[in-house]
Amino acid sequence: MMMSKLPVAIIGGGPIGLAALAHLLARGEVAILFEAGETVGASIRGWGHVRMFSPWEFNVDSASVRLLKQHGWVMPPEHELPTGEDLYERYLRPLAELPSMRGCIHTGVKVIAVSRRHIDKMKDRGRGEAPFQLHIARRGDEAMIEARAVIDASGAWHKPNPMGANGLPAIGERSLKGRIFYGIPDIKNGAKARYAGKRVMVIGSGHSAINALLDLIHLKESNAATQIVWAMRGGNLQKVYGGGENDALPARGQLGRRIQAAVAAGLVEVAAPFRIAQVEAAAGILRVHGEMNGAAHRIAIDEIIVCAGARPALDMLGELRLDLDPAVESSRALAPLIDPNIHSCGTVRPHGEAELRQPEKDFYILGMKSYGRAPTFLLATGYEQARSVTAALAGDWEAARDVQLNLPATGVCVTDFAAPTCCVPAPAVLSIDEIPVAQMASAVNAAGDACC
Repeated sequence: MMMSKLPVAIIGGGPIGLAALAHLLARGEVAILFEAGETVGASIRGWGHVRMFSPWEFNVDSASVRLLKQHGWVMPPEHELPTGEDLYERYLRPLAELPSMRGCIHTGVKVIAVSRRHIDKMKDRGRGEAPFQLHIARRGDEAMIEARAVIDASGAWHKPNPMGANGLPAIGERSLKGRIFYGIPDIKNGAKARYAGKRVMVIGSGHSAINALLDLIHLKESNAATQIVWAMRGGNLQKVYGGGENDALPARGQLGRRIQAAVAAGLVEVAAPFRIAQVEAAAGILRVHGEMNGAAHRIAIDEIIVCAGARPALDMLGELRLDLDPAVESSRALAPLIDPNIHSCGTVRPHGEAELRQPEKDFYILGMKSYGRAPTFLLATGYEQARSVTAALAGDWEAARDVQLNLPATGVCVTDFAAPTCCVPAPAVLSIDEIPVAQMASAVNAAGDACC
């Protein structure tokens, strides 16, 4: 009886955490949500200037939309591409401010650790019947909160991968962190002065790296002294460019075509395959050391942007019994479905409670964190995870097992331009190597704005 009266605790107030809360409330369950940031969607606001490649129809959750519409909310145009800030202002914030949601959400609260009452990781007896305990902290105050189940939807935004090719920080990386930005800086606005006229290295081979590169190309138009170096561990550029015209999301396909054109025009210097081992500062210049094509290689640079993905923060779960894949760091059952060596976002099979289940009864990791180190996560995937897991926690096992997901084929995660999905294909001129560099810069950027 005591356990049944305890809430389901949700860690993380991003899209997936809020979706889980909406689904639980729709089923009449008691829930509480903790968000470390001062607002819901705090991590998304960190890349608020970036435009997503997936349109609104793939970025909202069904239970959340039903709840919002009951209060007069109007769905944004389904085929429009939102920025991160759009997602917050037009969807997450209105959702969190609904009366039924607002009373369950606690912002500025960090979950330090999760365990069971009177039971550490080693103890078996009574484990499944003991309530969870969440050690929380807010502005110096600490408390222990009990819950009957826990959903960890805290994401991976705050643990970016380092630049070292071995998965560790390169020698000197920690001490030079003031010269290194992790993620996608707002180069067109607040960070413009930092990169204008500088020699900038972007590290990474995903769409986040391409976004940063295209923003630097835009900056180069107004400041020709800006130099751009693109460093990647791998050497297969065609794979990096993606599906092009065959992509089910036109914006995602255009992103690859635009950076391919920029490389062909000489706007971007490619260093690949470049395996970074060390970074050092000398006379105001950064020297990045590594290996390229089997030989030692060094590149002089002013600023570094690392877009090498992220990994889950697992320290707070140290007292729980988890079964994680040793490579992907997702649940063991989910790993073969999302392994980035095999899958893109669009080829991930539908999955839910069964694949996310852990040895720790009634504990689930959802959203981007559930994918471990795999970069192929899409919001639509996380929303279906939330629906399935919350159905299971409510005792509706039939609904939990009925997992359905329809994703657009190929590619990964965000784009930088505002064109809706009516955009026409990039002009053929983008593939012509002989075009003058100055004209090419304009053509590359204009391609993203062409719309029917």
